[in-house]
Amino acid sequence: MTHHLIAICALVAMFVIATALPINIGVLAFVGAFIVGTLLAGDTTKDIIGEFPSGLFLTLAGITWLFALAQNNGTIDWLVRSAVRAVKGRIALIPWIMFSISAVLTAIGAVTPGAVAIVAPIALSFAFRYKISPLMMGMMVAMGASAGAFSPIGIFGSITNGVVERSGLPLNPAVTFAASFFCNLVCVVILFLVLGGRELMKARVDLSHSVTVPHLEITRPATGPQIFGDSEAEALSPRIAREAGGDANRLTVDAPKGELPDGSPIQIVTVAGLAALAVMVLAFNLDIGFVSLTIGLVIALCQPNLQKRAMSQVAWPEIMLITGVGTYVAVLENMGTIDFVGNSVASMASPMMAALLLFYIGGIVSAFASSTALLGALIPLAVPFLQAGTGIGPVAFIAGMAVASTIVDVSPFSTSGALVLANSQGVDKQVFYRQLLGYGALVTGLAPLLLWIIFVVIPA
Repeated sequence: MTHHLIAICALVAMFVIATALPINIGVLAFVGAFIVGTLLAGDTTKDIIGEFPSGLFLTLAGITWLFALAQNNGTIDWLVRSAVRAVKGRIALIPWIMFSISAVLTAIGAVTPGAVAIVAPIALSFAFRYKISPLMMGMMVAMGASAGAFSPIGIFGSITNGVVERSGLPLNPAVTFAASFFCNLVCVVILFLVLGGRELMKARVDLSHSVTVPHLEITRPATGPQIFGDSEAEALSPRIAREAGGDANRLTVDAPKGELPDGSPIQIVTVAGLAALAVMVLAFNLDIGFVSLTIGLVIALCQPNLQKRAMSQVAWPEIMLITGVGTYVAVLENMGTIDFVGNSVASMASPMMAALLLFYIGGIVSAFASSTALLGALIPLAVPFLQAGTGIGPVAFIAGMAVASTIVDVSPFSTSGALVLANSQGVDKQVFYRQLLGYGALVTGLAPLLLWIIFVVIPA
């Protein structure tokens, strides 16, 4: 038992250190796996290396490289401009366009911080220009990204489904995806109505002319556990724009001078590639990592000079974070720590209270640390509890816990919330920070309880 407690305390210490200091938790986790594995579990370094999640590494590297290519060649900007034109002057639709874009990006495989980093500067620029609540617009982006992330080919969905499948529990990816999407949708509908959405429905503007969206600095020095400069967002930097022959300081409804025109051949190829990715993974069950690398290679070969820096834009810090935590959790599984914790929770007098405890653990920890890393660590803790015959349905429980662990990403301490704060315009940053903090605290306090009622109490 002592070994298990030391290993758990080490995991907690990693999150505390990564919260207090700008140190990637993946590095801490790799070092922890080495120390705990060799000193407490009796593993060799070869055994520890064998626990490295190579499939997940390939998925993350392939997906983030593909989206870096799409950002660099203007495809993402083209899709956003097309969506803006589609509103035809209806200001009230702009927040929903941003929600939809964020959800679609993560649903087809973009990492959540990457999607927020791409959409947030644009969305908050429109919020400033058209006097839309920045809190409402920011949450549209952040919660839209969370809403789509549990699709079967989304990053959150891939992690959760993989962990559940390896655990031998019943698996229904559609339930988890639907739960995430509709819970986040309900939240933004309430925010839309409370924060001025009804007034926006009466507003109209002329979007037929070029609308300038100023460039915002969204790659910043690390200041917390997840704030490490999202690599996909780096595609908006002036240096990359100069290499691509464009202007990083403008994103307009009409393509700026010097950039590829909307609908250029390379952009059409990229959109076709993204569509092919979804089809091949969903319809033919091909590996998303290999497919995304293959499609990315085709795009890169079409214009190699334009895409030459895409590999440096792969989300290496996030990959280090996710694979590091995954390796440490695998070491804990081998030494029996996961079963120890899960059985301890399962032995509580009330299974319902045990389930509520797990929901709150997921929500509170995720509000301050990486949701992506937490999913790989938290779900295994619930496996013994769900296998103990408590009468709680595994499918509904996993869906509820997954949502409870990610819907709190609006906190200013998490990546999505921090990016929204960093890209706000025309507001007092301290005031806006307090608004984000208040909303994040409200969600963290209420969401696990409500989700527990919906997914655990009612089905029972």
